[in-house]
Amino acid sequence: MKDLDKILPVTHVERHFLDTLKSIEEDNPTLAVTRNGEAVVIIMTPDRYESLLETIEILSNKEIMTTLDSSARDFKAGKVYAHEEVWD
Repeated sequence: MKDLDKILPVTHVERHFLDTLKSIEEDNPTLAVTRNGEAVVIIMTPDRYESLLETIEILSNKEIMTTLDSSARDFKAGKVYAHEEVWD
């Protein structure tokens, strides 16, 4: 599993549960908890979870993705405006 900030065995999490929670609250990592070397659960903050759900919602919306793709093509083609030009 890539893109994980921490990987800890379940025995470590059991022994240091409150410290682990405090670390997650402070550092906002995505933590994989393993048993026998296999990930059995992922722990993340509610903010990170909400962000993940929002990303999935955006990626699954064809209209939004079409608009973003069009915007990316315009940007690559140099079809951009300065902030001042837009708000004048």
